[in-house]
Amino acid sequence: MSEVFKALSDDTRRQILKMLREEDMTAGAIASRFTISKPSISHHLSTLKASGLVNAERRGQELVYSLDTTVFQEVLATLLELFGERDEK
Repeated sequence: MSEVFKALSDDTRRQILKMLREEDMTAGAIASRFTISKPSISHHLSTLKASGLVNAERRGQELVYSLDTTVFQEVLATLLELFGERDEK
């Protein structure tokens, strides 16, 4: 779970997640929306993939990235468990 929070702590990675929420994208398509280097985008994508927040599927010579919503569900469940409704007595 700590890898997930590390991945979410970076603004660029959060922006990538927002883009992937809209559609699956190649690394090149993601990189074209940023002013940082392609190797930096690759590092961010590797971090997101290692955290389990995104999947990468090879299609021909390209990798297509997509969200893995099951990890988001796990994070949400953990947060609700930690900070959710409490019995007020």
